[in-house]
Order: sequence, then structure tokens, then C-alpha cells
Amino acid sequence: MNDMLLQGVGVALVTPFESNGAIDFGGFERLIEHCISGGVDYFVVNGTTAENPSLSEEEKYEALDFVLDRNAGRLPIVFGIGGNNTAAVCQELQAFSRNGVSAILSASPYYNKPSQEGIYQHYAALSAASSLPILLYNVPGRTSSNMLASTTLRLAHDFDNIIGIKEASGDLDQITMLILDRPLGFSVISGDDNLTFAMLGLGADGVISVSGQGVPEVFCKMYDEFVLGNFIASRTAHLSLFRLTNLLFAEGNPAGVKSLLSHRGVCGPTVRLPLVKASERLNSSIKSELNILNF
Repeated sequence: MNDMLLQGVGVALVTPFESNGAIDFGGFERLIEHCISGGVDYFVVNGTTAENPSLSEEEKYEALDFVLDRNAGRLPIVFGIGGNNTAAVCQELQAFSRNGVSAILSASPYYNKPSQEGIYQHYAALSAASSLPILLYNVPGRTSSNMLASTTLRLAHDFDNIIGIKEASGDLDQITMLILDRPLGFSVISGDDNLTFAMLGLGADGVISVSGQGVPEVFCKMYDEFVLGNFIASRTAHLSLFRLTNLLFAEGNPAGVKSLLSHRGVCGPTVRLPLVKASERLNSSIKSELNILNF
């Protein structure tokens, strides 16, 4: 982070589980070290990839405290707090107290399908409740509600502690409008691994990645080469990950990336219901792509 501008490769950490469903803290520690040694720039804890809907409140904060302890100040940490009950989210933000957390990631309300004014007022309330900077998260594929560029820009200009957006609409026109009209210091961050190269070309500031924790060596090379102006090398890294990234989402997230991490000896493939582990066919396909990458 630079003056609270989120930049580079952030990774939305999975929550490793033992085969019995308990949190696997040994796997969690290996994951943290795997990502740091691979060159990632910051961690996101308790995002969608963490399976946060199936974590208890106690487990969410237990996971955060573990990452804070093992990270030991090496990388910035973003924590996910969100929901479709604005008052409840505000209460959690007001009560939140953890040293070492740099910002809050909060997804646009799901299921309720609020209007654009409703989305604006939701985040206005969160802004007033939070002592930490807020990163918006637009993910229409999960919320069934798209936060338009006009709404994002209104929030960006109206609230100093709203510092950026993880943008996963997949709409490059919408993303371009954000980049054109954002205020100074407002981060536009890819929420779609396979669109990150294109978004960097438009002027985005990085990515919060799923696949980046599985193969950080290659994903970070894609970003680093782009920043250095080595666009062909960056494109080569991007294209080398394209098929693998699609496989990671073929049967739902994080089943795919947990399969990948299992193949790499980082943590096991267990997920909690209603999610299920990757099929044998998908496991085999992921392994084949890793072999191509020499992992």
C-alpha cells in the first residue's frame, strides 16, 4: 500500500480445513509462507474465497488473529466485513478492534437487490461507522446486483475513507469509466484473475486474486513484468495461467484452488458444505496444468 492506495497482487486467502472440517492452522501457516515467498503484496482475510458464509463469527476472528500473528507485520492485511443487513454490518465495524489490519473489504449487499441509491446509502453508513479505510467490492455474479460506475464514483468523491474498489463486474467499459473519473488515490483493483492483464492495460492498480495464492510465482511475475514495462513477458505469464484459472472456477470457488494447493503440498482440498471438493476429473486437469507450468 502507498498512501492507502492498494497496489499490486493481493490474495484472497482460503481457509484451510482438516478432513474433519476444523480449521487447519498448520496448512494456514504454510499458505502464508507460500504466498510471501511467492511475492504477493498483501493478504485479504475472510473474503468469499475464505468460505466466510460457513465460518462462525469466532472462527472468522480466530483466522484473522492467526494470520496477523504469523504475518508479523510483513504484509498489509485487509479484512472482509460485509452483509445485506446494513445496521448489523455497521455494528460489527464499530466494534472492530485489531491492530495490524490496514483496510476493510465490504461486498455490495446481496439478495436484497437494492437500487443504486440503496447501495450508495449502505456504503455511506459503513463509511460513518468504520475507523478503517473501506474497499468497495462489486461482484454482480454473486450479489445479482451491479454497482454502476456512477455510484462507485459518487462514493469515491464523497467519502475520504472509501479508498478503492475490487471490481469484478467483467465490464471493461464500466471499469474504464472508473479509471477515467476516479479521484486521486482511489484504487481500482481487478476482482477477476483472467481480466487482470487487460485491466492493468487500462490503468488498474492490481488485483485481489484467487489463483495468485496457488501459483504466486507466476501470477506475481505477470504483474511485476507489466509494471516494469515488459509487456510481452507479462502477457506470456498471463496466457500461461489462463486455462488453469478457468479450471479453478469450473466447480466453484474455492474447491478448485484448494485442489491446486493440495497438489502443491500447501493444504488439503477440504471445503465445507454446501460446497464440495473438486471432482477427480477436475483434480486431474488441474494437475496437468501444473505440470505444464513445471510445478
